[in-house]
Amino acid sequence: MVQTYTSPIRVYKTPFEFVMAAYEKRFPTCKMIPIFVGSEITSEITSEDKAVTVIERRCKLNVDAPYLLRKIAGVEFVYFIQKNTLDRRRRTLVIEAWNESFASRLVIRETCKYSVHPDNDDWTCFEQDAHLEIKSFFGFENAVEKLAIKQYMANIVKGKEVIDYYIQELIDEGVTHIPRFVPTGITEDSALDQSGIEDEITLSSLNHMALGATASSMTMDKRIHRDSLYKLDADYIHRCLGDLDPVEESRIVELKQWLQEHHKEKIPSDAHLLRFLRARGFNVEKGREMLCRSLIWRKQHQIDRLLKSWHPPDVLKTFFPGGWMDGYDDGGRPVFVLRLGNLDVKGVLRSIGVDGMLKLAITICEEGLVKCEEATRVQQRPVSYWACIFDLEGLSMRHLWRPGLKVLYRIIEVFEANYPETMGRVFLVRCPRVFPILWTLVSPFIDENTRKKFIIYGGEDHQQPEGGLTEYLDGKSIPKFLGGDAECGFPEGGIIPRSHYLPDDLAEMESGIDSISINSESLYQSVSLVKDSYHEVPVIVHDAGTVITYDFDVCKGDCIFTVLFTTSAVKIPSSTPPASPALQTSISVIHPDLKLKEVIRPIPCSDGSSEQGTHVADKAGTYILQWKGVDPTASTAVHSQFSFDFGLTSPPKCKVMYHYDILTQDEFRGSLSSVQSFSSLSMA
Repeated sequence: MVQTYTSPIRVYKTPFEFVMAAYEKRFPTCKMIPIFVGSEITSEITSEDKAVTVIERRCKLNVDAPYLLRKIAGVEFVYFIQKNTLDRRRRTLVIEAWNESFASRLVIRETCKYSVHPDNDDWTCFEQDAHLEIKSFFGFENAVEKLAIKQYMANIVKGKEVIDYYIQELIDEGVTHIPRFVPTGITEDSALDQSGIEDEITLSSLNHMALGATASSMTMDKRIHRDSLYKLDADYIHRCLGDLDPVEESRIVELKQWLQEHHKEKIPSDAHLLRFLRARGFNVEKGREMLCRSLIWRKQHQIDRLLKSWHPPDVLKTFFPGGWMDGYDDGGRPVFVLRLGNLDVKGVLRSIGVDGMLKLAITICEEGLVKCEEATRVQQRPVSYWACIFDLEGLSMRHLWRPGLKVLYRIIEVFEANYPETMGRVFLVRCPRVFPILWTLVSPFIDENTRKKFIIYGGEDHQQPEGGLTEYLDGKSIPKFLGGDAECGFPEGGIIPRSHYLPDDLAEMESGIDSISINSESLYQSVSLVKDSYHEVPVIVHDAGTVITYDFDVCKGDCIFTVLFTTSAVKIPSSTPPASPALQTSISVIHPDLKLKEVIRPIPCSDGSSEQGTHVADKAGTYILQWKGVDPTASTAVHSQFSFDFGLTSPPKCKVMYHYDILTQDEFRGSLSSVQSFSSLSMA
């Protein structure tokens, strides 16, 4: 097993020479690091001009390892070799350390570097890389790995504290300035100029030896530029990304470095990278895989241009009951509000299509990312998440329309894959009795970590002084319709008039436009009926208690729907096309010996109707879903007595799109008992 760690750059706002003086005070022992028992210098070499010194030490560590592990290893102390190369002219210190103990069983290598800050000559940067490879360790490989990670994290945190401590100790001793290195016979100012000239000459010589003066100079510049892009300042991480432990810091630096070397497109923001790492438990391989798939998706559908290129249709500006509030929650998160109970799901889908609904959802997510960046700048603290309030008052079975749920599943899928770790808190407010059904259908598609962020209120519980919305949001951020003071700049919602609907041919085309959309025809079947013709679907039920669910839309014309039952087996030739005359005839005509019984009374359905329902089969047998086409003008006396078409015009047709499921009682969770038990789910 191999582990690597790359720490972000840590900055000391102190000159390099002062930091070096503080660093030397750590030896031969360090009271700030108890496990550092002692050290001895094994070799020391200094150049003739005193500019470069190389010191090698043998360090003795009292590792905080379990007693059993020490007993098996047969040691009380662990020895490391440390090689320090101090270049006073270039103002750098390179520290290389590796383990002497158990070198054949595990390899620990660490490289640290102190150097001058590129933007401020009086500041000092510190970088640290580590490599751990465990070959074998008496069967305790996992324990040793955890111990090494724990020790590494502790060393990083303690390392900066130690230097800060000794810097302050020097100041307390009256030391305020340590001059830079000056070769004999040269003033300090001229030494700075000479150092710059020597650096330039040395770099030019190295480039000339490698690839030729011009070409290799460009290569070196690119490498330096590339390295500077992925290096992150620890102060920047704390200020813009939050409090991360050393391993988490290392993972984001590692991911950014990989992207800089392999990804030729624009690199996402550091906050964006952090979200994908969090979603995969800071596993770089899994986070990188998830991120790369998302980057391909964004490029394929030009998501980066969506906020500028896509403008919500007028129907959304008039009827979509959702938008961003002006304030923040108690965590500084932007707040999005949606009056889901007032949303005409079918109307929106029929008016803007699947593609429009997906673009609407993605636009909201993109706006959320922008608002998080704005909140980070305004509040001077990292804001990575946003909050959502879903007002469910008015939620009913019409919101459980199957095509709408199918689109919702796709939206959740897109959200989970491309916007991980963006939802900080979700409030479900004024949940009605039908809510458990919707939650049962939707919750399996939501990531477990996201589900933990849901806060559910039934009735008026959200207005309670303790545990209500005011515990999480200021009154100015709570909409007036929920008892707050905030004005909402978005519509109240309502039923969308059919005049806004897309034409039938366009709506059908929208159902499967591309990979970003959903092919609802794969779920629903369509059938056309003329006057007095039938379409019947036999459903064989083997066990009493089985639940039959049905959902259909009358896209055109009128029909009558009912459910029939017989104890006899019914077969309809599967080879007969749906539009053939055989299937336009009632089963009672094809099989006159059957004794059919109505288990659901006939339901008249007109153009545009949508019906959803369930039937619990109390007996085993064959249940028949029946649709009968009717003439919408046949009931008028005028038409029955004075018809002038004489059969020259084609009879009106009824088009029905339907879907049904057969579920066991365990599978069907949206039962009456679960609805009635919702009162016990209300929580603050």
